[in-house]
Amino acid sequence: MDPILVTGGTGTLGTHVVRRLRDAGCDVRVLSRKPHASEERVEYLTGDLISGLGVDAAVAGAGTIMHCAGGPRNDEVATRNLAAAAARAGRPHLVNVSVVGADRVPVRRLIDRMAFGYFDMKRKTELTVEASGLPWTTLRATQFYDLAFLVSEKLTKLPVVPYATHSAFQPVDTDEVAARMVELALGEPAGLVPDIAGPRVYQFSDLVRGYLRAAGRSRPFVPIHIPGAAARAVRAGAVLAPDRAVGKRTWEEFLSDRFARPAP
Repeated sequence: MDPILVTGGTGTLGTHVVRRLRDAGCDVRVLSRKPHASEERVEYLTGDLISGLGVDAAVAGAGTIMHCAGGPRNDEVATRNLAAAAARAGRPHLVNVSVVGADRVPVRRLIDRMAFGYFDMKRKTELTVEASGLPWTTLRATQFYDLAFLVSEKLTKLPVVPYATHSAFQPVDTDEVAARMVELALGEPAGLVPDIAGPRVYQFSDLVRGYLRAAGRSRPFVPIHIPGAAARAVRAGAVLAPDRAVGKRTWEEFLSDRFARPAP
């Protein structure tokens, strides 16, 4: 079997993807900006998707590319560089992860970009993949529990927790998304596949309150209204996928596990 290249393989999603690929007996390449020691069945290559440095060498001979890399800026450029290198290398299957709501959250003005620019970035990345000429598969996932945890951790350091009113989310376990990504990578190109979302819908304030309960802490809350078209779309449910609540692990279970871990 040709090796599978994973971009962002040292990140939140990519770490799970690499482990699952290795456990499935696949030979894995990981493209990373920083050097890492290779291990059994996993080869780490140094490169940069923005500059293109090292990308041709990483894609050479790969039968499948799992694009898990992403950042606050230049994601479209990174994906274009990756797709161009892949086309030069022989048209491998490009498996891309995106976000539920990428096509439903309008990001037209500065106020929209400030809070919801990620959705616009992921939509542009989707379109880049579709226009690449490569065989492709894109999976849209809702927000990861890891992100909800990080946001809750930062907000609860404040003396009063601000929260967006009437904003519901349906977060999902990262490893469950990784499992689906690996399943898609080992299959045939399928275009845009059905979304993956967590088992429950939560108001944003309830996610943070759940974090505080699990941490044994409390904070007062203050509601805020976020203006703009993107925020209206979120309030209308644009980032939810209730008909695709296929995830099994709940936010409460995730929190229980995280707080049960010994401190590093």
